Amino acid sequence: MTYQRHPLLLGWREPVGLRDTYGGVDGVVALQAHHLVPDAPLPGLADTLVIFMHPMGIMHYLPLPGALAAAGVPVLTAVSRYPNNDSALIMEKVAIDLGKWVAHAREKLGYARVVLAGWSGGGSLALFYQAEAEDPRAKATPAGDPPDLTAAALPPADGVMLLAAHVSRSHTLTEWLDPSIVDENDPTRRDPAWNLYDAACPQPPYSADFLAEFRARQVARSQRITAWAEATLAELKAREGEHAERAFIVHGTMADPRWLDPAVDPNDRAPGRCYLGDPRLINDSPGGLGRFTTLRSWLSQWSLKSHADGVACGPRIGVPVLVIGNSADDACTPSHTQRLYDCVAQVPRRLHVVAGATHYYAFQPDKLAEAVATVSNWLTESR
Repeated sequence: MTYQRHPLLLGWREPVGLRDTYGGVDGVVALQAHHLVPDAPLPGLADTLVIFMHPMGIMHYLPLPGALAAAGVPVLTAVSRYPNNDSALIMEKVAIDLGKWVAHAREKLGYARVVLAGWSGGGSLALFYQAEAEDPRAKATPAGDPPDLTAAALPPADGVMLLAAHVSRSHTLTEWLDPSIVDENDPTRRDPAWNLYDAACPQPPYSADFLAEFRARQVARSQRITAWAEATLAELKAREGEHAERAFIVHGTMADPRWLDPAVDPNDRAPGRCYLGDPRLINDSPGGLGRFTTLRSWLSQWSLKSHADGVACGPRIGVPVLVIGNSADDACTPSHTQRLYDCVAQVPRRLHVVAGATHYYAFQPDKLAEAVATVSNWLTESR
């Protein structure tokens, strides 16, 4: 089956306080998307649009959206105002962006039913958005800045899919933080006893006591960065005004025991690697998660004070949910899949695990086909 790909551009004017993106017309937010329209939609789904959106990712050519469209499911791959750059990303603004696409789908594209497809980091975004649309509570960002989502009138979606998703950016980064770093300004100063990539550190298989202490030290490091960010932001505002900001680097963000010990949160992933490659190298490379950020962005997306906590938001939604996990995923592991499923116990829900599938279904056409069939069937049955 074939489909048509239509590029879309959506824009509006917004008051400028602190600029957090480079370039563009001052005071104008411009978003892009691709509308994938099947030539022959599946029976009963012509009026349904599945919206894929990640906080910063561009999902136009990932395997699943195109495969769904080819199977007869209308799809929109939407992009936030932070395309492929989360260094200054504010989750509350991303929720505003997603709301614009939901409204556009109904008011301009004519779809009666809109379902959010939360892929990977888009899973917690979908739950955060739907919770704020149904039961708005976030009156400001964790830094105390606009937007006020209780006044945003976000249009709720009609369903949520959590696909190879993790519970949140904040909890994921915390589970990946290197607790051996003792000086944020000098990443060479590390405690070898807690450096997974140092021979002086205990080696796999890890004991329960080691893992418990390791996780506690990760949380403690996250909280120290948060306390520093809050104090620094307050100091800057007092000295330079309300729009003062500072960028900084977070070193050591890819140190999860899961990658070295397959018995930790076990699944079918290959041990000794993460979804970005060798975790020992990625831990300090420019491409590591959350490497470059700002005071406000840390508080909004990476700190444990983030409003976009999927597990905390899940109990606030009232629409059907599909959760799909991939059993060989080395980015979003089984405990995340289960936590997402558990947090929406109040609504009709379904859990499906694609055995042997990796995070992106790369070079796995049979696994991709299984995911497409699962999504298509659920969309039809959950009307």
